[in-house]
Amino acid sequence: MLEAILLVGGQGTRLRPLTISTPKPMLPVAGYACTEHQVALARAAGVSRIVLGTSYRAEVFEDHFGHGENVGVEMIYAVEEEPLGTGGAIRNAAAYLTCGPNDPVVVFNGDVLTGLDIAGLVQKWRDADADVALYLTRVEDPRPYGLVPTDSIGRVQAFLEKPTTPEEIVTDQINAGCYIFKRSVIDSIPTGRTVSVERETFPELLAAGRMVIGVVDDGYWLDLGNPLAFAKGSADLVTGKAPSPLLTGRTGQAIVEPSAKVDPSAKLTGGTYVGHNVVIGANAVVDGSVIFNEVQIAAGAKVTNSIVSTAAHIGDNSLITDTVVAERVFVGANNELQAGARIFPDSRIEGCAIRFSSDKS
Repeated sequence: MLEAILLVGGQGTRLRPLTISTPKPMLPVAGYACTEHQVALARAAGVSRIVLGTSYRAEVFEDHFGHGENVGVEMIYAVEEEPLGTGGAIRNAAAYLTCGPNDPVVVFNGDVLTGLDIAGLVQKWRDADADVALYLTRVEDPRPYGLVPTDSIGRVQAFLEKPTTPEEIVTDQINAGCYIFKRSVIDSIPTGRTVSVERETFPELLAAGRMVIGVVDDGYWLDLGNPLAFAKGSADLVTGKAPSPLLTGRTGQAIVEPSAKVDPSAKLTGGTYVGHNVVIGANAVVDGSVIFNEVQIAAGAKVTNSIVSTAAHIGDNSLITDTVVAERVFVGANNELQAGARIFPDSRIEGCAIRFSSDKS
């Protein structure tokens, strides 16, 4: 039996206001909670038991998944009473594992969308007789991430967190947020305090001469940490650019739930997802956007690369671009919101244009 730890304890502050009431890993991406896509990917790789490391709004996960009856994987919950960091969260969740000291444990983060071959990563871990195998991906701009240079056989040479100068950018390989741990390595992480695997656990393993390998996978990878990435990830799932076992046979320009009412003259493109009981009016255009349940988009409105949350209203001929509209927001007719605007729950927007030229995070 292959076991996994899924870390879903973050508060998702970069995704506010969407995360005021919902933990980031439970936000719907192409119609399913982000965590559901990850669970399905793990199940397809042979994982049959997952311990969720939770903290913020922990009860939401158990209410949604129960014990995993509907997702085909046994689900266990390990709640952090206070934030413990990545290493501390892994160690806290390990109390619920049942595997032996030399068995592999898949550990992955709840804010990454990926097409990683998890079974292949486990096999690379076995072949190398490794203590830890890290999933790495290549990015054009590695500055926001942790760099992981490797040698010619894939052995990790260093962990370099978020470089600030050109000289520090020694590789385009970054830590992509999934690991295979030997169970005994997890058990060696200190308990009862904050521990970072990136800054403490992994460097200590290297210093001790332990076998830590990096496996570069150039398949799909996206950090869902900010609203525009969230919208892009959903669009990529809808169009099939990002793989998910949950969407087999459903991909295309848009996914529209059967209860939605879309005027025949409206245009849905770019990987748009339209949720339950949504109403979209005549000549409206929705491109590359995530439309939550119960939303109303009036005639002539245009919504592009945006997220419109539950029960929001977008008025006639309004222009919404690169924007997050939280739940129950009312946007009146002929308004313009673009380039990084974030509208908080229950707000009312009328007679204005909101533009942000630089902040698109």
